[in-house]
Amino acid sequence: MNNFYDNVYEVTRKIPYGRVTSYGAIARYLGCAQSSRMVGWAMKHSLDCTEFVPAHRVVNASGLLTGKMNFGGTHVMEELLENEGISIKDNRVVDFKMKFWDPVKELGTGY
Repeated sequence: MNNFYDNVYEVTRKIPYGRVTSYGAIARYLGCAQSSRMVGWAMKHSLDCTEFVPAHRVVNASGLLTGKMNFGGTHVMEELLENEGISIKDNRVVDFKMKFWDPVKELGTGY
C-alpha cells in the first residue's frame, strides 16, 4: 500500500515535459483537497527518492515558484523549467494557464 508521498510522486512523474501543475491540483486528484501543504512537503523530500521526481514542475496555484529553495540554488528550479520551454518572469510561470496540467482532467477521477 502506498503512502501519501508515494502517491504524490506517482502523479508528479506523470506531469508532461514542458507543463506544470500546482500543489493543490495534486492534492485534489488524490482526494485530499485540503492537503496542498503536504504535497509541498512531499516535493521537498522528493530529492531523496531513488527514482526521479520532476518536482520542479510543481508550483503554487498562481504559478509562483514557491519551492525553488529546495533545489540547491535559487535559480535551479527556474533553469529546469526554462530548459523545458517554460518562460519564467519574476519567479512566476508566464502563461501559467496555458502551461497548467490538471491531473483530474488528464488522468481521470483520481484515487
